[in-house]
Amino acid sequence: MVSKDTARTLVGILGNITALMLFVSPLPTFIRIWKKGSVEQYSAAPYLGTLINCGLWGLYGLPMVHPHTLLIITINATGIVIELLYLLFFVMYSDPKKRLRVLLVLLSEFVFVAIVAFVLLHVVHSTQLRSTIAGSIGALGNIIMYASPLSVMKLVITTRSVEYMPLFLSLASFANGICWTCYAVIRFDPFIAAPNGLGTLFGLAQLILYATFYKATKQQMAATTHGNGKGEMGLAEMALQS
Repeated sequence: MVSKDTARTLVGILGNITALMLFVSPLPTFIRIWKKGSVEQYSAAPYLGTLINCGLWGLYGLPMVHPHTLLIITINATGIVIELLYLLFFVMYSDPKKRLRVLLVLLSEFVFVAIVAFVLLHVVHSTQLRSTIAGSIGALGNIIMYASPLSVMKLVITTRSVEYMPLFLSLASFANGICWTCYAVIRFDPFIAAPNGLGTLFGLAQLILYATFYKATKQQMAATTHGNGKGEMGLAEMALQS
């Protein structure tokens, strides 16, 4: 019979794989941005949300904060690098107003994580208390990451188009939530279980929205392709202007 520790390690490895899928799933979106030379109606919120989440959980995984969580620190360190690359790319192809907004949020995230790190490592001297503080703040970061596509979901409902809600990102978010919820339940960790359980629900909601409006989006794209006086304008932009 597989021990709890072995099962948790195996699920944690699977969680690392799904988290990596979550991090790389926006690649088709950024290829499109590069080809068009513009971020169009895409939002930076999912990438900013994921970045601060990775930063906070990277702190939680430090040996001097919460020992024996190597799988958490490795995947979140990887996530930080990937999300920074996405945001750099996003800033390059944004208009000046959107670029400034993204940079200000990015700066505030760096300052916040730096403050949390200073408090944990220089003010709090108990590993147990460090874990509690880092886990509580990390849970908030998890919720921010999973809730960050809400603005995109609102756009989908408003425009009845899933053009700007990437399917692979929603699928990866759903799978990642399930894996880390299971990881937390095996050797119960409420700081990981609660936000990832909520994240599973957010991911499911995105998939339901995608299934609901996918057919309508295909019809709009077909109409645009055959020419309707709108040229190459995005579906969401057309809907917002009509």
